[in-house]
Amino acid sequence: MAARSNMDVTTALGQPPPPKRISKHRTTIHVLSHEILCIAFSFLDLLDLFRCSCVCKSWNTIISKSKLLQILYCKQQRSFPNSFDMSISTERLLKTHLQRSAMDRHRSSLQEGPIDVSQWKGHSVGVDQCRMKMGLILTGVGDKVMRLWSAENYKCLDEYSLPDKAPLVDFDFDESKVVGLVGTRMCIWRRNGKRNIFSSREGLFTKGLCMRYVDPEAAVGCEDGTVRFFDMYSRKCSRIIKMHAGSVTCLALSDDQLIVSGSSLGSVTLSDLSSDQRVSALRSTDSGGIRTLCFNPSSHVVFAGSTAGYASCWDLRTMKTLWNVRVSPNVLYSMNHMRGDKSTLVVGGIDGVLRFLDQDTGEVLSRCIMNESNVSNSSNDSYGVFQIKKARRLSEDARIDIIPKTSRPSIRCLAVGMQKVVTTHNEKYIRIWKFNR
Repeated sequence: MAARSNMDVTTALGQPPPPKRISKHRTTIHVLSHEILCIAFSFLDLLDLFRCSCVCKSWNTIISKSKLLQILYCKQQRSFPNSFDMSISTERLLKTHLQRSAMDRHRSSLQEGPIDVSQWKGHSVGVDQCRMKMGLILTGVGDKVMRLWSAENYKCLDEYSLPDKAPLVDFDFDESKVVGLVGTRMCIWRRNGKRNIFSSREGLFTKGLCMRYVDPEAAVGCEDGTVRFFDMYSRKCSRIIKMHAGSVTCLALSDDQLIVSGSSLGSVTLSDLSSDQRVSALRSTDSGGIRTLCFNPSSHVVFAGSTAGYASCWDLRTMKTLWNVRVSPNVLYSMNHMRGDKSTLVVGGIDGVLRFLDQDTGEVLSRCIMNESNVSNSSNDSYGVFQIKKARRLSEDARIDIIPKTSRPSIRCLAVGMQKVVTTHNEKYIRIWKFNR
């Protein structure tokens, strides 16, 4: 009553009443109606519209019900039906067309066109491991913490601290968990809900050098030449397979129960997980040890990079070597490709040059380095300075040895996404290379 009386007196004196408090609400895309979103989506091309359908369930529902993808596809095929009836054959053609268009755009952007490099200080000390999937980047090794980043705005979304002082050797992640090889133990961090850390007992592995994870098992390559499998649910070592006489330095898992391993002695070995038996030994023709492996399930081939700079390729269906090319004078640390891409292989190594290889022949299609002196944008955030730089492509006769190492820090690990590559260099910085058409 007192408050109302004061307001009446204020109004009677000719003074305006005090302003009402207006609650502020953030405006999001969800306030737009289906009709407005349909209008906005109708201005997109086929590939961008397909990308929008993968953003969230609500957008996928709107695009599916409106049949925008199908109608746009028919227009591109010079077909204008009065009433469009979705059929299985048309759906299959549309999916094939979209995949081919996406891969064509991805391949052409890697081979030619301008490149922007975004870099930021992601860790307090050197970081030399990265994984990228589902629009997320996981980095770690060095300062006893892993960090999860958005691949779009580079914001830190989460942190995963190690349980003790043991070193983080290798890691991977999926929708629900982060899996890491920590010293001689396997550790699991939940990504959702209560942040529990599950770990196996000490001494489960003699000395793990690498790890690959496919739920429900993680395979660990060990110094004694064995690959040991860790069951994520029982938290026990389920089996041990002797793969090499030397250390197992890298691993790759296929979709058809095959595990591929590389050794410090230069050999690549296949084993069948269903029988726990070694299937075949593939030996590279150079004398260097195998440092990195990459398996392509779309073409059933496996790629290997050696300490002598050789890149090799084998067909797992015939167990034959397809090509063996020396693409660098120094160690190749990492190689990868986008899932579903059968054309381009991305390779990085000690000389700091990002190389793009033809998967069919091993031919080097393009080489690029960061332009250290060119900074187009710079800002500060909670993790330090964020910069956007330019990269440049090297000619075939360019001398790499005279290029300053500040422009080509060693590429210790890389991950490939649609028209982008993430690299770590055993430095504090994380870099994302964006390739434009």
